[in-house]
Amino acid sequence: MTSTRKEIGLAIIGCGTIGRIRAEMARDYPGIGWLGLCDLKEDLGQKLVEDTGADFFTTNYEELVKRPEVNAVIISTDENHHMLPILSAVEQGHNLFIEKPLATDVRESQKVLNAIEDAEVDAVVGYTNRFRRRFLAIKERLNNGQIGQVTGVVTRAIMNRMVPIATVQRTNQRQNLTPMVVSGTHALDMSMWLMEGKTPVSVYARSNDLALSQYGTKDSTFGVFVMDDDTMFSMNISWAAPVVWPGAVYGLEIGIIGDKGVIDVEDTHRDLVLATEVPQGGGYVPDGFTPEYQRHVDFLTSYPAGDVYNGQFWGPMREETNSWYQHLYTGMKTPHATAAEGHMNLLLTMAMDLSSRRRQELVLPLNLDEYYQ
Repeated sequence: MTSTRKEIGLAIIGCGTIGRIRAEMARDYPGIGWLGLCDLKEDLGQKLVEDTGADFFTTNYEELVKRPEVNAVIISTDENHHMLPILSAVEQGHNLFIEKPLATDVRESQKVLNAIEDAEVDAVVGYTNRFRRRFLAIKERLNNGQIGQVTGVVTRAIMNRMVPIATVQRTNQRQNLTPMVVSGTHALDMSMWLMEGKTPVSVYARSNDLALSQYGTKDSTFGVFVMDDDTMFSMNISWAAPVVWPGAVYGLEIGIIGDKGVIDVEDTHRDLVLATEVPQGGGYVPDGFTPEYQRHVDFLTSYPAGDVYNGQFWGPMREETNSWYQHLYTGMKTPHATAAEGHMNLLLTMAMDLSSRRRQELVLPLNLDEYYQ
């Protein structure tokens, strides 16, 4: 950590659920001297201005990133609309925090990564699980060699279908909004981070769409990667659990096998159950969507970003956001995913989708053109 303190002029592009959370934390962080907001929905943005005391609002992201006060930008738009505001911020040389994924198209993602690296911009990608205490503890023990050489990883994720419904209803560009690209990327990022240094050399995957085809997306994707040292990585994701499924968003299990030990992670949140006559909300409830059934059981703490107490947001996203602010302010090193890791995560999730469509094993890495064939 350096002793330099650099006041942050922060621009947040996208004032929805996640943009709001990070903006409210910015309001409370003493190193942020100026806060500007941008959203196409002026009423949404102006409400956040009122709630955070932001210094500036516009519906034009180019106007915002060109403000002389700005030196850092958070991109929290819908998944399909990351590229142009990222490139605009890179052109100004600003530090970047980009909500995952880097993009939903491999060529756009490569273009973004090239721009970031050419400009030598400090850019990170939002993978909130990296800031949870349990995964930091696991990473430390892996770094210390306490289970030896990792030889296999098994990952299973189950999600409530409110997430895909909310995601795909916001856009007609749904071809890449799959369980792997949008949500499985979190479990994949965590697994790849825990296997740091290993490179995937092949993948085989299959998908189905029995429940969610009406929304233009898949139900589940199951796949197996083989790494360059013959480590095997099994990655399964389903975001088709019914709306009454008690997990607000994510339930995750990871098994890590080493030649000297094992780490077994049960992260399904079933240790904290609420059952009530009062209907439960939570998760990403799409505007205008009323579920046929109501949830009356909830796995508390299953919203991955965190929870609200006394009007404040607590949990991994608080750690992730404030540590990025501290990184900008003091130079502190953090476990954020880099832009290169974010790009690789997209390539791997889309390789699983491509393998599923072709119903064959793919040798990695792929040429970008192969993703479109």
